[in-house]
Amino acid sequence: MNSPARSVPASSAPGRTLRYLTRVPLLLVHVLVMLPLLLLTMVPVWAGLPVAGTTLKAWSVQRWSTALMRIFGFRLRQVGQPLPGAVMFVANHVSWVDITLLHSRRMMGFVAKREIRSWPVIGWLAVRGETIFHQRGSTESLDGVMGAMVQRLREGRPVGVFPEGRTRDGSEVGPFHARIFQPAVEAGVPVQPVALIYGAGASAQSVVAFGPRESFFANFLRLLGEPARETTVVFLPPVTAADTEGRRRMADTARARIIAAMAG
Repeated sequence: MNSPARSVPASSAPGRTLRYLTRVPLLLVHVLVMLPLLLLTMVPVWAGLPVAGTTLKAWSVQRWSTALMRIFGFRLRQVGQPLPGAVMFVANHVSWVDITLLHSRRMMGFVAKREIRSWPVIGWLAVRGETIFHQRGSTESLDGVMGAMVQRLREGRPVGVFPEGRTRDGSEVGPFHARIFQPAVEAGVPVQPVALIYGAGASAQSVVAFGPRESFFANFLRLLGEPARETTVVFLPPVTAADTEGRRRMADTARARIIAAMAG
């Protein structure tokens, strides 16, 4: 069961050049000026101060991430609401943009591959955004990740994961690994599926996704020059172990709801 694959016309060279001329200065201001200000809000002394129903740190991360998405031309639309408190958010995985998109809706600690640490800007933010890094192929690393997730959920903090385990070409939503749902079962918290939809009717999934052998930097530059497009985040009804009789059913149910939201 896959998401719909649709083609998107390539952007013209003059249009791409104009977008670079407009967006690069905005990006430089956002990174060189607004990023240091964001760092200041993460100082432990005042990071936990209440602001607009959340903490100063979380509020600042959401605002900074929203602005970054707008600079790249993503016109954000939200359907449904993220659950409060301790929740495991699970989403389809398209590109590095997914983390920024979810952070624009709610601050959460992600599980991400260790390579992200070295990515410009995004890696820096990931470290300070309470990311739990995983070394692919390492059972010891995965055990540590699972333990960290359980601890955070029991402390009342949300966690975000991409159960596919890796990005794809945007043409489908891959199988969800059931084991990653175990921390939610152990902590007794709900899992909320989230559908990330790029372009009207998911028409730009393959545009946002990494191309064959495309690096993070190449994808970053390419997306910076892409036309503005609608981007929708759909927060779906939660799934619990009691509802589905185990983590395998939780994984399958979450995936089915995300695919249905993308097709709908």
